[in-house]
Amino acid sequence: MMQATPIPSVPPGSLIVRLRLFIGAMDAIPHSLIALAARIFPAAIFWQSGQTKLDGWHVSDSAIALFRDEYRLPLIDPVIAAHLATLGEHLFPLLLVMGFASRFAALALFGMTAVIQIFVYPDAWPTHGIWAVSLLIIIARGPGILAVDHLLARQWPAGR
Repeated sequence: MMQATPIPSVPPGSLIVRLRLFIGAMDAIPHSLIALAARIFPAAIFWQSGQTKLDGWHVSDSAIALFRDEYRLPLIDPVIAAHLATLGEHLFPLLLVMGFASRFAALALFGMTAVIQIFVYPDAWPTHGIWAVSLLIIIARGPGILAVDHLLARQWPAGR
């Protein structure tokens, strides 16, 4: 029969106890708070980018020129790309901040981030990585309780 190895006692004020308390405090941060930040900050970035593409209620000529001369996305006309990007940079951030269709909105912005990373600014991967991680939190774990999606899920539980 094997004899159990005794667990060493840890003095109450030791570094290990302090680390465990610190980790416990970090574990207590609610997902909903993290998810709210993961929704708001990328939404703000995309919204601000969308605003730079507008001239009143229209996509600006400079935005179209940007898609034609600098971005040069393959397989899509620059005029169409400028209009789609401007629409997406306004619609999806709005949905994300409200927490409505959050996973869909985050997935759409994640796709836009991938396009920007691959075709437009491939050297900006650290910035795009931060956007992607924030969006992946919403895609994988949902928007949290501070979201319209949460209220709707309470009205229509699964299996109904």
